[in-house]
Amino acid sequence: MLELLLAEGFAHLSVSDLATRLRCSKSTLYTLADSKEQLVTRTVAHFFRTATDHVEQRVGQAGSAREAVTTYLIAVGEALSPASAQFMSDLHAFAPTRELYERNTEAAAARVRELIDAGVAAGDFRDVDAAFAADLAATMMARIQRREVAAATGLDDARAYRQLASILTTGIDARA
Repeated sequence: MLELLLAEGFAHLSVSDLATRLRCSKSTLYTLADSKEQLVTRTVAHFFRTATDHVEQRVGQAGSAREAVTTYLIAVGEALSPASAQFMSDLHAFAPTRELYERNTEAAAARVRELIDAGVAAGDFRDVDAAFAADLAATMMARIQRREVAAATGLDDARAYRQLASILTTGIDARA
């Protein structure tokens, strides 16, 4: 189901449509959730949990603070790359999934702040306001995911995240 929603969005799909496309019965879907809205919300929550796990696995392999921030932002872009413009549009239009997305972005900003704080403490980054740097990253992450950066620059999500990582880490690098 997740792949279908990511590819096509969900606003236009009914439970009957989902059952037909997934080759199962409506009653099977109703064993997972009481309504289409709950089914979509649970699926989107699963998507964000899986994406977070993937991102954290990648960050755990980073050797330095700069590499951790860069890896984090690039991995976020990669994890979100399967999401179509329609999925993102539907996600923003539906309050429960928009709230999930907003909480996920807040958690991402907090994680970027932690990574930057660790880099400042280790001397990898100059003494910057980590909260500001994290807010900058979160703002750009939200703009990337809403496809505003693509519209303004022509960059796809993965390239936009790489640019964000480069600009952010170069700007706070202690060697700069």
